[in-house]
Amino acid sequence: MLKFSEPIYITKPILPSLESFSQELDSVWQSKRLSNHGPKHESLETQLKNYLKIPFLSLFNNGTIALMGAFRALGLKGEVITTPFTFPATISSLEWMGLQPVFADIDPLTFNLDPARIERAITPQTSAILAVHVFGKPCPVEELEFLAKKYKLKLIFDGAHAFGLEINSRGIGNWGDMTMYSFHPTKLFHTAEGGALGFRDPDLYSKLYLLKNFGINNEESVTLSGINGKMNEIQASLGLLVLKMMDQELMKRKTLEEIYSKELAAIPGLNLPVIDTNVRPSYQYYVIKINEKEFGLSRDQLHEELKKYNLFCRKYFYPLCSSYDHLKHLPSAQFRNLPHAHQVVSEVLTLPFYGEFGVEGVLRVVEIIKHIQKTNGQSKKLWITQ
Repeated sequence: MLKFSEPIYITKPILPSLESFSQELDSVWQSKRLSNHGPKHESLETQLKNYLKIPFLSLFNNGTIALMGAFRALGLKGEVITTPFTFPATISSLEWMGLQPVFADIDPLTFNLDPARIERAITPQTSAILAVHVFGKPCPVEELEFLAKKYKLKLIFDGAHAFGLEINSRGIGNWGDMTMYSFHPTKLFHTAEGGALGFRDPDLYSKLYLLKNFGINNEESVTLSGINGKMNEIQASLGLLVLKMMDQELMKRKTLEEIYSKELAAIPGLNLPVIDTNVRPSYQYYVIKINEKEFGLSRDQLHEELKKYNLFCRKYFYPLCSSYDHLKHLPSAQFRNLPHAHQVVSEVLTLPFYGEFGVEGVLRVVEIIKHIQKTNGQSKKLWITQ
């Protein structure tokens, strides 16, 4: 029987044992210090900075607030060029800070922003580029830094999928003005909820500290208008334990990625992820791209068929942000400006991918896809090619 007995989703959070978590929390309970940059917070901030190979890191209570803090710290105004192919938080964080998103098209192979399309979208009102390392595949960072310098723009990376991503052994947070990391439970590394900003400018650390702590400089001085963006000690305690599990989880995911790629390569119409030799991937998601003509079924049809086998994959990121009701009126959101994004968003599908799923689970997914393609796709494929 191919069908899974219970629903299978694209990811599960890795969790330490309750016993180890309880032990980690013991000192928190003893100190009764639950927030305000306690020892767990300080320890996690240091350990993550070292793990991610970046000069500076500031923890936040979630990735969206971290992005908003980045925009505020960098003094952004007016327009920010970004991608339509991303999670809603990328765009909503701009809007909440009173910034105007301007969409540029993506590279159909990498799914990341196309530098040539970015340059065409730059106006006198542009203050920054907000690029996303989609599915953990690095943006063309050198080209984007060149553009930012050429036009005197700030460069921020949404690295929600990019935890541990490296290029030539250099942490991805070493490019641009700031990189946001998300520590949501769907992410490889998590703190139940949480996020961080990585950066190179030492002056930004104290500014971010104030911004996420109500602007309070000391008990008698409020320096600026801030919010509560702090990570608490319970989140940090969980993060300290999850960080110890990273190497083992990455080894498992690397094995699963290799099996997926080897087995799915035999199925016509599936375009599989390619990892450049100079890149240490994040192994955040495993995403395929479906060519309806060659596979015999569209992405949407395969997505629906998989549900019959208790496989709930994701049409990530569908729909495009530029298609949202409150954004589709923007000139940059028009279809003619985003042909590649519209093509990609109709073809990509995210498959189950987490260490606990195991080799047997991956092989079963492959078997189900082959079965669907054979029983449902062949007749349609013949019809399409005629």
